[in-house]
Amino acid sequence: MGNPAAADAASPDDLKALENLKTAYDAVRTELAKVIVGQEEVVEQILIAIFAQGHCLLEGVPGLAKTLMVSTLARSLHLLFNRIQFTPDLMPSDITGTEVIQENKSTGERGFRFLSGPIFSNIILADEINRTPPKTQAALLEAMQERQVTIGGQRHTLPSPFFVLATQNPIEQEGTYPLPEAQQDRFMFKVFVRYPGYDEEYRIAETTTATLTAQVKEVLSGEEIIRLQQLVRRVPAAPHVIHYALRLVRATRVHEGEAPAFIKDWVSWGAGPRGMQYLLLGGKARAMLQGRFFVNTDDIKAVAHPVLRHRVITNFNAESAGISPDKVIDKLLEEVPARRQGDDVAPELKRAFS
Repeated sequence: MGNPAAADAASPDDLKALENLKTAYDAVRTELAKVIVGQEEVVEQILIAIFAQGHCLLEGVPGLAKTLMVSTLARSLHLLFNRIQFTPDLMPSDITGTEVIQENKSTGERGFRFLSGPIFSNIILADEINRTPPKTQAALLEAMQERQVTIGGQRHTLPSPFFVLATQNPIEQEGTYPLPEAQQDRFMFKVFVRYPGYDEEYRIAETTTATLTAQVKEVLSGEEIIRLQQLVRRVPAAPHVIHYALRLVRATRVHEGEAPAFIKDWVSWGAGPRGMQYLLLGGKARAMLQGRFFVNTDDIKAVAHPVLRHRVITNFNAESAGISPDKVIDKLLEEVPARRQGDDVAPELKRAFS
């Protein structure tokens, strides 16, 4: 295990589930590799978000196989998948569903019947979410947060597991409705899908212009995913790991005493408490995918960019100097120490013994 305390805290069933998850993770990557060339980091971040019960905001230019990646992932996890193409005329009811009047043929009585929308699925690809008006965006984001929709005063629970992956095109902003920062905060990760390397693009040319079609096997069921999501919450985090996640988040806030000078020069607004929660949950899920039942500071560092890049809002000084949120996070990881004296106890114990 590598951490005796974590091994003692884990039950035999937990350790067996952990072993199964590591095997399933390797199998999912193998299945995706049959269809998707490269993008290993993107796949890992999406799987971390799924097991941490979060959602992803995916940003990349058209043609990078985002839809294919998500639909293939849904098949390998034996989950229902729906793609919603967001357009300026899309209405909230087009996503959530609506009530229709239906007549009972035997009695002649009329009543309302709920017709569920495409959001009633396990994995939702919200394609080009910034092309639809805020009212429709809000309907999706409310469903993401509450995991239910309310139609005609009736609540309808969404299937479980439930995961939303929304995409944005960074190169076409005319006629779009950019997501406000408060709504972006609902997403656990913001993931960048980048162009493939030369060798990867050569393989894409080989595989996508041939007649062979890869068959993807099912690796996990929905019930198994739910159990593993619950297991993530039970992964222990030592006090020094929690202190580190907290220091990272608080260092992004301009008005906090912990903020370094470069934050005050480059940042308008920093991450809130949700950023700290997602750092820890993402770190726990990553640790499990690597076969460990404990989280360390390296796990926190590994998820820092996708967790913080849409929560750190740069100012005009940074933008004029070409300083992106990712560069701010790079410098943050360099300057914020992973461990300090006294990190091995919780704050209330520090006060009790001081």
